[in-house]
Amino acid sequence: MSILLVDDAAFMRINLKNILEKAGYEVVGQAENGKEAIKKYKDLEPDLVTMDITMPEMDGIEAVKKIREINSEANIIMCSAMGQQSMVVEAIEAGAKDFIVKPFDDDRVIEAVEKAM
Repeated sequence: MSILLVDDAAFMRINLKNILEKAGYEVVGQAENGKEAIKKYKDLEPDLVTMDITMPEMDGIEAVKKIREINSEANIIMCSAMGQQSMVVEAIEAGAKDFIVKPFDDDRVIEAVEKAM
């Protein structure tokens, strides 16, 4: 299964990449913001996207909506910091399948990936 990681913090992408690859998933791309995420989604056609909520240029919720316009079946998991619950609800309404909270718990990340697929 191919995964696209979207987060403006490089260390968060590295952390998530390590968790996913250790579990046998393939990370095919990374993006720093929503605009880049949409372009990479079109180019790479990943099976799953992990999407940060708060990013420069275009936030995760807007990016989820745009990706869902490209593919209504897109599998997207939101990544949020504590205290972003209202935004998580908005993200789920926009089409995200699940969410994981930072700092990432390895088991929870894998559970969310399996659930989304």
